[in-house]
Amino acid sequence: MTSPTPRPDVTVVVIVYNDAHRIEAAVRSVLDQSLRSHEVIVVDDHSTDATPTVAQRLADEHPDLVRFIRLPANSGHCGAPRNAGVRQARGRYVMFLDSDDTIDRHACRNLVAMAEESGADMVVGRCVRHDVPTGKEQSWMPWLVQRKVVHESLRDQPELLYDVLSTNKLYRHDFLVRENLVFLEDRLYEDNLFSAHAYLTAKKIAVIPQRIYTWNIEPKARSITSRAADLRNITDRIAVTREIDKLLAQHDTGELRLQKDIRFLENDLRIHLAGFGQFPEATQRALLDVARPYVQTLQPEAFRQAKPLPAIAAYMVRQDDLAGVAAAHDYMVGKGAKSLLSTDLVVRDGRVFWCDRHLDDPLGREVLDVTEFGFQDLPLAKLRLGSRITGIERSGSTVTISGAITNPLGRLGTMAKPKAQLVVRARRNRRRQFTLPAKLAVSGTEATWTASFDPARVLRPVGLVDMVYNVVLRIRTAAQTIDLQLFADDPVIDDLRLAVRPRLTRLVADRMEAYRTDAGNLALRLAAEGRKARAGDATVHRLRSQPLGARLWSTAGTLRRDLRQRMNQRKTKLAWYDNVFSRLPISKRTIVFESHMGKQFSDSPRAIYEELKRSGVPFRAVWAHSEEHPNGFPSDVKLVRRQSYAYLRELGRARYWVDNQGFPHDLRKRSGTTYIQTWHGSAFKRMGFDEATIKSQTAGQQQRLQDAIDRFDVFLVRTEHDVRTLTRGMRVHSELMRVGYPRNDVLVRQDNPDEVAALRKSLNLTDDRKVLLYAPTFRPQEIGRWSKGLTLPFSLDDFVERFGDDYVLLIRPHYLASFAMPPRYAHSVRNVANVHDVTPLMQIADAVITDYSSLMFDYALLGRPMIFHVPDYDDYVGNSRGSYFDLAEVAPGPLTRTPDALFAALADLDKLPDRFAEQHRAFVARFCEYDTGNAAKAVVERFFAPGARRG
Repeated sequence: MTSPTPRPDVTVVVIVYNDAHRIEAAVRSVLDQSLRSHEVIVVDDHSTDATPTVAQRLADEHPDLVRFIRLPANSGHCGAPRNAGVRQARGRYVMFLDSDDTIDRHACRNLVAMAEESGADMVVGRCVRHDVPTGKEQSWMPWLVQRKVVHESLRDQPELLYDVLSTNKLYRHDFLVRENLVFLEDRLYEDNLFSAHAYLTAKKIAVIPQRIYTWNIEPKARSITSRAADLRNITDRIAVTREIDKLLAQHDTGELRLQKDIRFLENDLRIHLAGFGQFPEATQRALLDVARPYVQTLQPEAFRQAKPLPAIAAYMVRQDDLAGVAAAHDYMVGKGAKSLLSTDLVVRDGRVFWCDRHLDDPLGREVLDVTEFGFQDLPLAKLRLGSRITGIERSGSTVTISGAITNPLGRLGTMAKPKAQLVVRARRNRRRQFTLPAKLAVSGTEATWTASFDPARVLRPVGLVDMVYNVVLRIRTAAQTIDLQLFADDPVIDDLRLAVRPRLTRLVADRMEAYRTDAGNLALRLAAEGRKARAGDATVHRLRSQPLGARLWSTAGTLRRDLRQRMNQRKTKLAWYDNVFSRLPISKRTIVFESHMGKQFSDSPRAIYEELKRSGVPFRAVWAHSEEHPNGFPSDVKLVRRQSYAYLRELGRARYWVDNQGFPHDLRKRSGTTYIQTWHGSAFKRMGFDEATIKSQTAGQQQRLQDAIDRFDVFLVRTEHDVRTLTRGMRVHSELMRVGYPRNDVLVRQDNPDEVAALRKSLNLTDDRKVLLYAPTFRPQEIGRWSKGLTLPFSLDDFVERFGDDYVLLIRPHYLASFAMPPRYAHSVRNVANVHDVTPLMQIADAVITDYSSLMFDYALLGRPMIFHVPDYDDYVGNSRGSYFDLAEVAPGPLTRTPDALFAALADLDKLPDRFAEQHRAFVARFCEYDTGNAAKAVVERFFAPGARRG
């Protein structure tokens, strides 16, 4: 008698429709599982390509592992084939896989192990989105799968409702049968309802952090659910969401409804209305008519708790505000003209609002408050402004283009003498560009501009090799440069045709014509309009249509694209750095300076640069920057953008590297280069290998950090405390130069009165009130896409009420964080986040409020009052970062832990110097012993002066 076939541990149901070229990879990812007890059921939704042939071959090759089911007719959805697979499943557990994706080799083993260990009905693992063209990967909702955990029910972790995928999970087969868990077969988004049903009925839900599922993303492939703006899609989404609402009510889990509502606002609705402003008005109206009735049923609290922009967009749907929906959704997109700030921001009662509509509604006033976005004081270059072309006029050979710019809160009017120009730049070679002067007029919340030029004279493209040009409106001031993308309505785009004279191909092209890019912004391309140009263009097209010509043209295009992609890869740049740039002759006078990874012209690198200028020593300065248009850097230096080829070339051939944080870790320093590491602060917090996060890294990760630190030739220190803590914690093996910090020379000497006066003037510090500087340290929660940046641990309302007539408060967040200051406090509070160098800020401050920032050691040199506001001291020191000493024992000022205590210290500010005089002297002696005001001079004399010892 034949023994029965043992029941497999896992059945993986693979669904497919017309995907013959990818189905095999999906199936083989299951066959290659390290857990051998499994089976594959391939369910074909009646494909019309070679899919059945491929699937049947796999079943024939693996008769004990693969079964093939073909549905008699196409269902048009994913539900029917998945249900068919589950009905045939023999495994104790079930998984689902789409034909264009794969599962990790250990997926089944890891999921089953957790299910057996926990007894959970379902196990959730990590899904990774894999961008097929670039190879880039990103975890799907990683915050849900950070650690191994077992939840007794969905109530333990309501945010699981965000992960509605059915494919990164393992289900007990008897659980699916017991709860009659099946997929909808007549609607899209069947995963959403299935997952919600599973979450609500599972006895236990386990989570593991291991990678389970690879979701392959191919931009040109449009799945059913990716066509988000189709009315059928949003109709089905809402219908399915209503069914989820019924489930939540049936299972008496009304408290989970809020989490589901938030998810709908942040994810579901956002997906369907993305790019709303680019749709025809009829489509906009139809989408809103479908969405609005359901959005009006969502709890008001969901609007309050959802992320701000999705909440604003959903609120505009609720209010049936077409323009408001377009402005909010388009700004969320994040690229091209679709992402431009087009709303009319307003200030009411000292707060900034998205627009002046709906503010009489209490909910609208809450949702539309965008003060925390910082539109009022962010650099204009970060506001994503754009300009709409409003008209084109011709007079003879002269063309005049007119445009308008949204001027949020009238901020363009506050810029000093702004100048404008049109920049027409070749897409394939940014250095090939034409600049056309423009006249700019600013009034209220709008600015207008005009540019008049003779295109045949000023636009001289090469042709063939530069057929496409980007166009931006560039606005320059003494402080910043902004590039605004241009966009226009169809009539303007159709009318924007410019006669040009290409240098090489006048017989192929004689015009530049406007078109709208995929991102929605305006661009120009060469075209043929005249008889000779059309004839030449036709000849080129005939040549390209011939088999040989087509192959050559296609091959050239492919090679060009591949070359461009390879040149942008990090490994290619490193190969150029190692094999070319690092083998060039060393430029003996070249010094590459970098401060805070290119964000600023500041700190000790700046002080060394300025001392070199004063000394008259010949040198060639190169400064690294991290912005497209760097501002605040000297005009007489060469600027290179961080990580660019120019940056790598300069580092490869420089005689000296000078920075205060760290050049990219994967760059090898050649033996002929001297690396002067100035660092950027003494050590209170544990540093380097003393940090818990570094201790938890793998040996390989720690070695890479050590290799980067071992590049230092000289490390500047300001105190023996740093020798015992900072350099030991970072495992610095280089020469220690005990001269102090060059950035602090000016604090000791006070020899920059003009800079200090100019800063006071720019900050409007014109009365006799004392100046307070609040400068806290960095906290990880202050950065990230949805972070609000620095959150003050005290009330500005209370501060202004008590001290607004006596003090002006300067708020300086860490350079990695942001801060948005409500306009209502402008009289007594200044946001100084955008001042490059903190040193002159310390000089104008009569007192400092800080916490654990190394600024405490620098400011101590001034002998002025210091207050340490540390409401989270026990957690920060005991559980988070750790410290090298007890701040409470040595602080040269009071430690406050509540706002009341902080304000009491401020009220007693004049008495603090006498009260803490002895502590202050001891603090300076311990932590500032080498800061004598000559650090920069010592570095210059040691390395750069004639006859200096170089290495």
